Amino acid sequence: MAGGKVRDDERSGAEIVYGTEACYRHSVELLEELGFPRGVLPLKDLEECGRVRETGFVWMKQKGPYEHFFAGTNSRVSYSTEVTAYVEKFKMKKMTGIKSKQVLLWVPITEMSIEDPASQKIYFKTPMGIGRSFPVSAFLTEEAKEENEEKE
Repeated sequence: MAGGKVRDDERSGAEIVYGTEACYRHSVELLEELGFPRGVLPLKDLEECGRVRETGFVWMKQKGPYEHFFAGTNSRVSYSTEVTAYVEKFKMKKMTGIKSKQVLLWVPITEMSIEDPASQKIYFKTPMGIGRSFPVSAFLTEEAKEENEEKE
């Protein structure tokens, strides 16, 4: 993908939604369908979301770049204006537009997966193949935490 932008051929046959509310709903449904917690991609002010079911290609465009601090992992993550990935159940690969701050460096995140759903851990991988795992609970939204407490 040249320059991190979505190419027209990658969009062929896409389902596309526009607007903050529709994109938010679309992104939450996508994460839940794939088996990821809602809070793992806390994108803001989404303007466009697309998905090509045939290839698994997805993209999400926000009004501008966004940084998020995950208290549960003690890490800062930067999201570009456009985030892309190829998705399948419990996996997002060839991700673009996401970087995690490690000590003093921003490191691209190119894959995230849940290898064993019973383990309740999400594994994040860099282009160098180095990765770290964190508990799924570190990425639950406040809403999801409250739902879990009500079930107990």
